[in-house]
Amino acid sequence: MSEQVSIGAIVPRVQYVADGVQTAFTYPFPIFEADDLEVRIDGAVQAAGYSVAGTTNPTGGAVSFTVPPAAGASVLLRRHLAIARTTAFQDNGVLRARTLNAELDYQVAVMQELADEIGGSLQVDPSEIGSGVVLPARSARANKLLGFDAVGSVAVYSREDGQLTVPFPGSVPRTVEDKLAEVLTARDFGATGDGSTDDGPALQAAMNAAAAAGKHLVIGEGTFRSTMALSLAGAAAGLTMRGLILYAGPAGRAALTLGDGGAARNAAKLYAGLRVQRATQADWSSEADIGILIRNLDESLVEVRQAEGFTIGVQLLGDERGFEDSTLSYGRIVDNKVGLDIRTLTASGWNNSLRHIGGHFACSSGTNITQDRFGIRFSAASGAYDLHNAHVFLAPSFELQRQGTPGTVSAIPFLLDVTNGRAVTALGIRMEACSPFVARHTGGFSDAVYEVAYVGTYGFLGCDIDYPSTATRAGGTVVPRHQAAAAIGTPRLVADAGNVRARAFRWNGTAAGFEGMAVVSSNPAGPPATLSGFCFPGLDSIGLNSDSLTLPTSRGIAFVVDAERCREFFLAAEGVSLRPMAMQFDANENVLGASAPLLFSNMNTVWQDSPSYWWEGNADLDSLTGGLALNRLQRITLNTACRYAVIGVRGGLATAQLRSLRLYTAAHQAPPLLFGGGRRWGSRELSTTFDFDPASIAAGGTLTQTVSLPDAAPGDFAQAGWSNATSLPFVAQVNASSPPSVGVRIWNPTAAAVDLAAGTVLVRVVKARL
Repeated sequence: MSEQVSIGAIVPRVQYVADGVQTAFTYPFPIFEADDLEVRIDGAVQAAGYSVAGTTNPTGGAVSFTVPPAAGASVLLRRHLAIARTTAFQDNGVLRARTLNAELDYQVAVMQELADEIGGSLQVDPSEIGSGVVLPARSARANKLLGFDAVGSVAVYSREDGQLTVPFPGSVPRTVEDKLAEVLTARDFGATGDGSTDDGPALQAAMNAAAAAGKHLVIGEGTFRSTMALSLAGAAAGLTMRGLILYAGPAGRAALTLGDGGAARNAAKLYAGLRVQRATQADWSSEADIGILIRNLDESLVEVRQAEGFTIGVQLLGDERGFEDSTLSYGRIVDNKVGLDIRTLTASGWNNSLRHIGGHFACSSGTNITQDRFGIRFSAASGAYDLHNAHVFLAPSFELQRQGTPGTVSAIPFLLDVTNGRAVTALGIRMEACSPFVARHTGGFSDAVYEVAYVGTYGFLGCDIDYPSTATRAGGTVVPRHQAAAAIGTPRLVADAGNVRARAFRWNGTAAGFEGMAVVSSNPAGPPATLSGFCFPGLDSIGLNSDSLTLPTSRGIAFVVDAERCREFFLAAEGVSLRPMAMQFDANENVLGASAPLLFSNMNTVWQDSPSYWWEGNADLDSLTGGLALNRLQRITLNTACRYAVIGVRGGLATAQLRSLRLYTAAHQAPPLLFGGGRRWGSRELSTTFDFDPASIAAGGTLTQTVSLPDAAPGDFAQAGWSNATSLPFVAQVNASSPPSVGVRIWNPTAAAVDLAAGTVLVRVVKARL
């Protein structure tokens, strides 16, 4: 060593990942000679193919390869010195500092390498004495497991009898086999999961072993074909499936049964990832053909990911004991006649207090198209306890494919096929391609609530319950949340003309009016420009039948509302060929035109320009689309510029019939109705007053005074009163005059003249009912 090399505190190794292009790699530590640097590529020592620069440089140097190492290769550069004495000091010779420093640098470099190698070795803690960590002799450790004894010293154990102790305080020593058998797997018993091998016997052996040992069974990834029905007894801790059981066994069996029947309690279980599919589609002839049968479950968690192709996809059975207090989630429940059957078997069993989450209950378009199908059924065997109660369903989805099948086929989400029971709550229901019913109640079930969030192409149909002749109680309520916000919760009834015909009164000789309502025309003269001009107290051409009106296309009947705070209304009408219509007016009661559109919830709006100035739907409320009345209920959303609105119906045909008309809003709204009082429409009664100082009336004589009263007509009931006390009778009669007037006659039946003091005459006219 001819030159001084300064050794700093640095690890004498560096590692790179090659990119296939770079040829020069630096090393940040000193070396004495080129041979002191060991070069490895992917762990292999390189003897040639590179050059080293930077020897004796305190900051290191670089290695340059003739050919770049391959991309991704590991390049290791490390100092590797021979452990040797490189200098000798002569007795009584000159001890040069340079020579001494060079020797010391070399020794320090060697110790750095040793420290680096020791850092990668197995070591005892510094607080322990190092004895007892020497490996046994080769002959003693051959074909043995290496471990540690009770005092932590190295020991060897037989492969068959070795115990495994986990490094936690209080751990129980046990064999490796015992540790691995904490959870049993189907493959431990020979199941292949290849989709073709009959894994039934292996699966059943695994289930028997899990029940015998009280273990949790895992069926791993793959398709496990079985030609036999499988059963996991309640003694097993639970079941987790990551694969699929493909049932190819006899019909009329439950492909997978979980838990024991009779009076046994199946409690505190975890059944996760359950998947069962029938190899061939069931013909739905036998209700014993079940995908997954779970019996007498209590305080447990169940996840059913798939049950497909059976008569009953999943059955929850309360036998001689109950099925209760558990939470179940569902995935794909497809091509079953009944997706989920909640059932009791005996008089001592029950099925209560369950939480059901999700589930896509569906049928393919070509599956058993002539047969009824149901998503969820509540049922009981003959004589069994049938008071099912307290079931909650969260966001189930139903796509049961009524489309394309005969009209007699039922495709209904809920079938409550029991004579008793209470409290089913279903929230966020999605329906598509189903019958126009969310449920069918065949008996006396009570307190069922169905919140329908989406009904697909059927509009509001689906927001109803079917009660066949066997039903004894209308025990269900449907909350439709589809399209019409005013139908959410409990809507407020703002205007109720439950019998429009009974509201009719004689406005004049040819025209009829209706109490609390305005009559509108599609062709008013003028046309008018304000609310009072468009709302008529009565019009002709309206036919009065015994219980209905004949409403021609040129006439409409409507409620008039103050929409200052409320913009959404919900219109319901009973009749034939009725077209929804609405007019809008600003705060000054001026009519709004086409630049202020409004919306209906389930049909397009059509603008009828001057002289009508109204918006109407593009179809009648009872029009059919594909045989279904999609438009029967309508939400009307007014324009923000609207302050007053006229909302009602007109005749869609000349023979349109109107029986009832109602207007709703959301429960927190209470908009006022406008009629009567200062308005001309909607009231049978007219009145006026005038000040009068009558002349003296001779004995037996009369005095007549005429008072103008707009809209009074001959034939109206007329009355007159006097503001002062008097015994003289006042008689009123509507005159046949223009403008309309009322004649008030005062009669003096006494034997002496009477001179009344000045006062006020009060006149009242009432239109006759028709």
